[in-house]
Amino acid sequence: MPKLSHKADQMPASPIRKLMPSADIAMQKGLNVYHLNIGQPDIPSPIQSIEAMHEWNIPVLAYTRSEGTLEYREALTTYYHGKGFSDLTPSNFMVTNGGSEALLFTLSLIANAGDEIIIPEPFYANYNGFSVQTDVNVVPISASIESGFALPDIADFEKKITDKTRAIVICHPGNPTGYLYSKEELDKLRDLVLKHDLYLISDEVYREFTYDENHISVLAYPDLAQNAIVIDSESKRFSMCGIRLGAMISRNEELLAAAMKFAQARLSPVLVSQIIATAAHRESAGYLMQAKAEYSQRRNFVVDALNRIDGVFVPKPKGAFYCVAKLPVENAEDFAKWMLEDFEYNGETVMVAPNTGFYSTPNSGLDEVRIAYVLEISELDKAVKILEKGLEAYRAR
Repeated sequence: MPKLSHKADQMPASPIRKLMPSADIAMQKGLNVYHLNIGQPDIPSPIQSIEAMHEWNIPVLAYTRSEGTLEYREALTTYYHGKGFSDLTPSNFMVTNGGSEALLFTLSLIANAGDEIIIPEPFYANYNGFSVQTDVNVVPISASIESGFALPDIADFEKKITDKTRAIVICHPGNPTGYLYSKEELDKLRDLVLKHDLYLISDEVYREFTYDENHISVLAYPDLAQNAIVIDSESKRFSMCGIRLGAMISRNEELLAAAMKFAQARLSPVLVSQIIATAAHRESAGYLMQAKAEYSQRRNFVVDALNRIDGVFVPKPKGAFYCVAKLPVENAEDFAKWMLEDFEYNGETVMVAPNTGFYSTPNSGLDEVRIAYVLEISELDKAVKILEKGLEAYRAR
């Protein structure tokens, strides 16, 4: 057969989904599998979005504007005004088919083939895939689980900067770590990107779910008007992963004008998704408050429960709905696969995401897993007990 491309060979498999064949084996045995591997919220989507779908009376499902409907961009503008960014207008938003497309647009806009982006790791696994698609090289700087994945020393960033460096990318709050960057850490990044004339790309899709401390957006820095790019998405905020709707947000007019050409090339974001999301933004404060309270309770429960297991260490995340657990095993991927294919406890087992796939540095995080607390506490309780029994059996083999 004809050969595939180099990109096809280089494209990494998802650490979140790569064990699905093993999960299929468990389910074929009739086992109940607790899915702690994927960030699919279980909280129902806003009722007004569901009602908006039922009330559709549109004779033609047509293209929208390439940058997104004005109605949806106005809804986003109102949302961001509520966050204190009153200078933003609909023209600051480029609506995309998911936050993934926003990141692909951004990397294509700011970097040429062979250019570099610096990212603290572990990071959202698909950043590795996006870099392959755009011919951009990821330069990782490892954060430590012992520090809760705090920002590495800023001097380490400076050592990595070359004439190929185009941006620093952060996930804030972090996936998979749940880490929330402090003002002091953001100040250091601000100073660094201004010093070296770089972009600061901040993936802020989990901003609504922060605990103990408030989220500070990179948009809060006026002197980063030309440097800051925010990636946003409706997936996690409103528990609507399936509508695949996101946005790239910037005050850089030249960047946005160039982004329009990419947006026009793919024609438009999905009409149906924008109608759903526009409805979600109406009277959303109560919904978001309840969702945050629920995730906060789950975080407290699952982190405490995991840390009670012998040999397990979990730093307490400050945001998102993930935590990283260091396990008393040499290879967490082997353990996760074994849990699905060879272990059960009372007819049930657990699926977790091996954390090594969230690193760019080879052989990092081999004894770590990401756990998504997107289940009710009663189910999390069962899942943690199964994980504990599984660790005991795995280590006793």
